[in-house]
Amino acid sequence: MGIGGSIFLIAVGAIFAFAVEANLGWLNVSVVGWVLMFAGLAGLITTLYFWNSRRRTVVATPVREERVVADRTVPVRDDRVVQEYREVRGPGRTV
Repeated sequence: MGIGGSIFLIAVGAIFAFAVEANLGWLNVSVVGWVLMFAGLAGLITTLYFWNSRRRTVVATPVREERVVADRTVPVRDDRVVQEYREVRGPGRTV
């Protein structure tokens, strides 16, 4: 229902209960007003209860990262250290 709907029901119920003096014979407007006020109050309490339960803080445990690190070896060719060079080009790029 929400807070706005609950306050609306309480306001309409108060108007029917205290301000309207109509005699419909088969319907007591004052009782209808009190019923609307209680329904609005019940809706307001349940809305606040669910809002309060949503605002609880959640503590998350950190995610453990497992990294696999390969041993980088220096390539050796004929007793000389060879440096590895890689060039990455994107599509449509010319150098």
